[in-house]
Amino acid sequence: MERKDSAARTIVNRATSNAQLLHMSRREVLVRGSAALLVTAVPFSVTSQTLHPSAGRSHHSGDMKMSSIMTKDGVSIFYKDWGSGQPIVFSHGWPLSSDDWDTQMMFFLSRGYRVIAHDRRGHGRSSQVAEGHDMDHYADDLLAVTEHLNLKDAIHIGHSTGGGEIARYIGRHGESRVAKAVLISSVPPLMLKTPANPGGLPKEVFDGFQSQVANDRAQFYVDLPSGPFYGYNRPGAKKSEGVVQNWWRQGMMGGVKAHYDGIVAFSQTDFTPDLKKFTVPTLVMHGDDDQVVPYADAGPLTAKIVRGAIFKTYKGFPHGMPTTEAATINADLLEFIKS
Repeated sequence: MERKDSAARTIVNRATSNAQLLHMSRREVLVRGSAALLVTAVPFSVTSQTLHPSAGRSHHSGDMKMSSIMTKDGVSIFYKDWGSGQPIVFSHGWPLSSDDWDTQMMFFLSRGYRVIAHDRRGHGRSSQVAEGHDMDHYADDLLAVTEHLNLKDAIHIGHSTGGGEIARYIGRHGESRVAKAVLISSVPPLMLKTPANPGGLPKEVFDGFQSQVANDRAQFYVDLPSGPFYGYNRPGAKKSEGVVQNWWRQGMMGGVKAHYDGIVAFSQTDFTPDLKKFTVPTLVMHGDDDQVVPYADAGPLTAKIVRGAIFKTYKGFPHGMPTTEAATINADLLEFIKS
């Protein structure tokens, strides 16, 4: 009887031990499998750059890359660099990111151009630093990207604040790497109303922007694209909820301090001295129903300052016309680039 009990206990113990081994084995498989799945789910370019931060960043190989550089003052600037051929560099508007150029980047990529766009400091996926949100730093960051990628004979295209960024970039760093420039619905020469610029907007307008950003930017970033930015407040306008939500997404990705300070940068900077330094072929594009950067005090004045500039007025087009009127804008950009 004791032998039977002992044999029974041995069988039970072995079964328990096997069950524990089986359980542990399954757990190990799950852990190892999850780890393997995680590694394979992360793009190789990301894992390789994490292990070797300098890998794949100094030379362009014609693939679709998204990476970042570190500026001299320690700010990480995110950028996209896709394709090959003559480079086209896009500078986005406030408070958005390089994603705002999706339509243009896909359009020109498919036509054999190399397309580059970065997130301005404090915006998108770049560092949310507290300082340096002024046009000089924006221009220096753009220079850092162009030097890092060794861009030459580049076409620079800027929308809204991005147009100011390009103006200050040329004014501050020259045109040695620039072939052509395009300013779309851009803030130059000066948005603020001053004795020398009586057609500008009163400072109280921009103070109101800052108040809304500081106190409830989430709602402000719904109201602005839902109304004046894309002209969706005009009679008969067909509002796209996707466009509005994408604007909100980009805005909320950035830092509130950068957006707050950026309002001063784009509204109070006088770009007149920068525009006078332009010698490359330049296209100025502005919609006459722009409710964000009013037409009369922007596009026409910029075109008069820039020597030999081509000026195009778009009847009824809103501030965000690169998105809502992409087919027209892209076709005109391509014509200018090829000319």
